[in-house]
Parts: sequence; C-alpha cells; structure tokens
Amino acid sequence: MILTLDVGNSNITLGAFEEDKLYFVARLSTDSAKTEDEFAIKFLQLLSLHNTERASISGVIVASVVPPLNDSIKKAVRTVFGTDALFVGPGIKSGIGILCDMPSSVGADIIAASVAVHNIYGSPSLIIDMGTATKMTVLNHKGAFIGTSIIPGVIMGLSALSERTAQLPRISLELPHSIIAKNTADCMRSGVLYGNAAMVDGMIDRINEEFGEKLTVYATGGMASTVIPLCRHNIITDEHLVLRGLNILYRKNRPAT
Repeated sequence: MILTLDVGNSNITLGAFEEDKLYFVARLSTDSAKTEDEFAIKFLQLLSLHNTERASISGVIVASVVPPLNDSIKKAVRTVFGTDALFVGPGIKSGIGILCDMPSSVGADIIAASVAVHNIYGSPSLIIDMGTATKMTVLNHKGAFIGTSIIPGVIMGLSALSERTAQLPRISLELPHSIIAKNTADCMRSGVLYGNAAMVDGMIDRINEEFGEKLTVYATGGMASTVIPLCRHNIITDEHLVLRGLNILYRKNRPAT
C-alpha cells in the first residue's frame, strides 16, 4: 500500500492506495509548529482509525507547498514507516513536460494534478484546483504543463470580508436561497459562492479563447464540490486528483529494491 500526502497551506490530505484503488482519505489541519513526533503520532492515529497496519505501507510520496514542514514530515515518515518519503520536486520523473519560465517553481500539487489528468483522462485540458488558492492550469495536446493562473481562494476571500470590514461577521459557507440576498450572512454567501462560480466561468472562456480551442475542464480541491455545481460550464469534478497523481508519480519513481 502506498501512502500519498498532499501538504497544503490549510490542510494535509492523506490517501492510501492499493494499486489504483484509493483505500482511505484523511485530513489534518496544517500547523507549521508541529514537531516530527507530533506528526508521527497523527500518522499512527489515522492508520488506526482506518484499520490499516503501518507494516502494510510500503512507500510514501509527498507533494508539499509548505517547505517549513518538509523536514518534520520526512523524519516522521522515517520513524513510523522505516522508509524515506519521496518528495515531488526537481528531478522527479513526471512523464509530462513543464513548459514555463522556471520549471522548478511549479507547485508539487499542480504537477501531481496534471499527471493525474493526463494519465487518467487525457489532454489537452484545463485543471481547476480550489484550495487555499484557486489554481487554473492548462495542459497542451502532449500533456505538457504550459501555465497556470492563481487566484485568491474561496475561504481566503470570505475571511478577508470579515477581517477587513467592521460590520461583516464570520459566517458558515452554505448556499443562500437567492443570489439577491436579503440579510447580511446570505449577502456574503451569495457574493462569495456565486461570485467565485462566475469567476471560474469567465476564466474558462478567456483561457479557451487564448488557447484557441475549447478545453475539457476538470476540478479538484476542497471547495470544488461547493462552487463547481454553480458554474455554467461543463466541469468534471474529481476530488482526489492530487492524490491520484501522487500515486502515479510514485510508480514512475519507485525506489529500487
């Protein structure tokens, strides 16, 4: 069984794979203050929660966009599983081209999602990852990464409304009854949810225009299931694209035994 870790700014998502089958998914809140021992304890607790023996984990691969956590996670993986984690970064064999000004600057999560879409669904394509930030990535006909647009994420925008205004409260994010809302909380929900959906639709149109053809669109990330149904374009949602891409990357870079 392969353990995949997507280390994001808000959450760390873990997925365990038996070949192509995703056995379980678990999440931890991202905390840069956690020590290697704390991560080791969390890993063991999550395995126990999902009835998985640590001896069944034969390899670990990590996509991290939070560099301060990498060393602690690396040491925790070694402690718990007795193996070195494979980190997505320069030098890893992805099977896709990275056609941009600085290939080494492309986020590990973007590479993993791109690998998943190219290998599972095909190219060309547009990938929308709705996490802390909303990232819209384009793959060309050969499956090569040719660029990304990065936009403030849904929760980031909602937090900014509350933190930067005197009279707007912190609210839960659920669908309002109407776009033309009649109370403060629903007004904020309308703007954040439908506003982000309209942004996604508008960006798809502009990206298609610049690319020169209509791309097949895939969405992933924590906010995708909330926002994407409000969009007017046909968008295929796969919540675990990054984890699936990590599983593929591990097989392409499996350490020699």
